[in-house]
Amino acid sequence: MIEYRLHQLSCPVCGHQTRANLPTGVSPSGYGERLSAIVSLLSGPYRQSYRQVCGLMDDLFGVGLSRGAVGRLRAEMVAALSAPVAAAKDYVQTQPVMHSDETGFPQGNRDGGNPHRTKGWMWVLVSFFEVVLSRSQQTAKALIGEAYEGIVTSDRYSAYGWIDLAQWQVCWAHLKRDFTAMAERTGGSQETGEALLRRQRRLFRWWHRVRDGTLAREQFIARVAHLRQGIKTTLAETAALPIEADEKSPLAKTIRTCRRLLKVEPALWTFVYTVGVEPTNNAAEQALRPAVIWRKTSFGAQSQSGSRFVTHLLTVSASLKAQDRNILDFLTQACLANRAGTEPPSLLP
Repeated sequence: MIEYRLHQLSCPVCGHQTRANLPTGVSPSGYGERLSAIVSLLSGPYRQSYRQVCGLMDDLFGVGLSRGAVGRLRAEMVAALSAPVAAAKDYVQTQPVMHSDETGFPQGNRDGGNPHRTKGWMWVLVSFFEVVLSRSQQTAKALIGEAYEGIVTSDRYSAYGWIDLAQWQVCWAHLKRDFTAMAERTGGSQETGEALLRRQRRLFRWWHRVRDGTLAREQFIARVAHLRQGIKTTLAETAALPIEADEKSPLAKTIRTCRRLLKVEPALWTFVYTVGVEPTNNAAEQALRPAVIWRKTSFGAQSQSGSRFVTHLLTVSASLKAQDRNILDFLTQACLANRAGTEPPSLLP
């Protein structure tokens, strides 16, 4: 532990006080960058409360921290990570394939009837995270980038409806859920669902062979052509059945789902013809799991700055995990660079 004592004098004439400056890179908080990184790591990916962080720092290192000090160190880390996280977002927007998903993430105090508690949304563009108080199409455009030229893999949520069908891969895991819901109904819905599920299973048997190298891409494409036509025919036949505008029967639900799927039918098959595209959005859903657990344990964030801390740490931890890099070392380097005014470490591979 290093202690700095700053000499201070008062002018005997005017009373003005002068005080020596801390050495370059030394934080006025009095805490070193390694300790700051540990606090952020405990409060971030390990999801410890302010009180728990204070207790752990005392038990593990004999360092007494107040909850206010934890908050200040978190805010400092947000500033230290802002540039690397912004660069990570730019990087994601230049990749040929992007996986996107979103989940609820409230912002504001949990006090009953609190008018300042807002329903926010945690968006992920693997591996970049951001909390936005909107789940709109405008938000999706801002995050993905209207000029994005790659392929977006997502579910069929309406916020993604602006994406060109040739640049969109609709998640087959969600499609399987739709087909299963149809099959669990009765009558015509069940027949439609079972027919679609049979073809879905066949499609994935072929896909798994493509991935393990036992089926050539050209053969896969040739086989899918007939299967695709069968799925399209089944959807079209069911979608053509008449229903009332306000009808809520199980068959009406199936018909409406088939009509919606027909509108985006070309986006079901992008992975077949484009190397590097997966048929599911599992990557984004897996990336969101830590955010969902964080939300369940903390009930969201109390402020916009709290949301930024969450998204910055999630972005850093997801990016570094994918590269097998040490998060504590990265946070320490980022904090040190921020204090010294030097170039921060990069999250890019």
